[in-house]
Amino acid sequence: MNQIEIIRGVSDVMDALGVAVVSLGVLWGLFIFIKELITQSVDIAYKGFRIQIVRSLILGLEVLVAGDVIRTVAISPTLTSVAVLGAIVLIRCFLSWSLTLEIDGRWPWQPPRKDEG
Repeated sequence: MNQIEIIRGVSDVMDALGVAVVSLGVLWGLFIFIKELITQSVDIAYKGFRIQIVRSLILGLEVLVAGDVIRTVAISPTLTSVAVLGAIVLIRCFLSWSLTLEIDGRWPWQPPRKDEG
């Protein structure tokens, strides 16, 4: 195996790991949702389910970006591939920020509210 094949394999593993993080996070959230339906109201259980999904998406996006960076920098560092990577990273950063806003009710760069601790 040459270095390119090894790096391609590592980036493929990172992609699979990112998908697994999202998938397992959603399944875990569904399990907790069903469990909380027994003891909590539907609204509380649903809020916990949403938060779990958002956390899984954020972590999965981070892993997928890492795979894209490895692939782009090590395999095909052309100007076009770096520009595409930049666009992907910008889109994923915006998604992460939007998801953080969904969970915390504030943008990541804003200080916590007084009632948050």
